[in-house]
Amino acid sequence: MSTDGWGGSSNSGIVSASVDAGSTVVAAYLYTATQGSNTTPTVALDGVNVTFGPEVTNPSYPHTGMHKADVTSIVKSTIDAGPGGIYDFSIEELVGGASVDGSGLVIVYENSSLPIASVGLLDGFSDILGDTTSINFATPLDPTSPGFFAEMVLGIGFSCCNQASDVSVNGTLITENAGGFDDGENQANGSLITFGSFDDAYSPFMPSYAEDTERYDLTNYINVGDSSITVDTINPSVNDNIFFAGFYVSGEAGFNAPPPSVNAPEPGTLAMMGCLLAGLAGFRQRVKRS
Repeated sequence: MSTDGWGGSSNSGIVSASVDAGSTVVAAYLYTATQGSNTTPTVALDGVNVTFGPEVTNPSYPHTGMHKADVTSIVKSTIDAGPGGIYDFSIEELVGGASVDGSGLVIVYENSSLPIASVGLLDGFSDILGDTTSINFATPLDPTSPGFFAEMVLGIGFSCCNQASDVSVNGTLITENAGGFDDGENQANGSLITFGSFDDAYSPFMPSYAEDTERYDLTNYINVGDSSITVDTINPSVNDNIFFAGFYVSGEAGFNAPPPSVNAPEPGTLAMMGCLLAGLAGFRQRVKRS
């Protein structure tokens, strides 16, 4: 999984992807965060206007919303035929202005040389008064096993000025400072977005506002024998919108759903499952650990 974000009052910038050579793109999505408007924005990725689905408004904070577009057809040929490494894509906000805080590009890819892992993309909104996500495994976890990994990234819109959310993993509070405009050009409406990226360092335990990158290594909060990972969020400032959560974990997992059967055949294409926040795409592939 590769994730990256951008937002800015200039209305044009770059979002990037990091993909190993020899990989095949399974799916790619652009998530655009908005506030103060129900108008569908017009956004171009690499010169192509994307097609958004209906706006998903956060009912616990209706001032904010997000739009999602499947952009697989825009990025797939470039990446599949590319040499691997970093790929840059131009992004332009053509209609929306200051009501568009920015976008996050998420790419899921497979590579036959990599171990089996699961990717969960949860999008829409998280209740500012508290929300819970569960990642469920058929086989007990061993975070001490060589090569084990579990990471999470968040996309948060309309956030700045010490507005922040709390995140707990398996009952341990890991941050009180998820938020900010890390991926925005400036502190102004139209630029207030943070999106955990492949090139961000993992956030330290209980980071400061500046240290929180919205990318987290969950390994230290998992015990040997656990069969699930539970993530709780709450927004005490009651004015941010967590519109995306991405998970990348070792093994075969169900996201807000029972785990797949350990005897189930590996899918050749992405599996879409209708549980969520507001929507969940689940992938069980040989996917790259960022």
